Amino acid sequence: RNPVAVSQLFHLVLNRHFDLTTVASPVPPLSCPAPHSCLFLRAPDPKREQFRRYLERAGVIDSLTSVLVSLYEEREKPSNALEFVKQHLNAVGHTSADTEALQQEVTELRKRCTRLEEENKDLKARLQLCEPVSKDGSTAN
Repeated sequence: RNPVAVSQLFHLVLNRHFDLTTVASPVPPLSCPAPHSCLFLRAPDPKREQFRRYLERAGVIDSLTSVLVSLYEEREKPSNALEFVKQHLNAVGHTSADTEALQQEVTELRKRCTRLEEENKDLKARLQLCEPVSKDGSTAN
């Protein structure tokens, strides 16, 4: 279980996507032992390099790396790795404004529920003082 190795693998995949390309040529170069596995370097595309830096600044690369490390460290691998990644991306610590608003609403509703439960208990006690309740739960009139 080496999170650094997973992180390095993720960066390798990212760098391969942005810096390397597979060349499908009918005639492979003479120095290529396996024509379908040869990768040829190309000059870094400024747009791709800019996009990669953007992803780094926005924290996307760190978030994805963290989720992939979590997946790597799972004892029993989930049957659907993509679903695992989707579910755990929100758990990385970045929440959307909608999620934060919903969490605030839940907190307020819990406080309101507690307050109403206390009020209900108080009103039941006051009612019992005014109207004694029989053993079967009905009020005695």
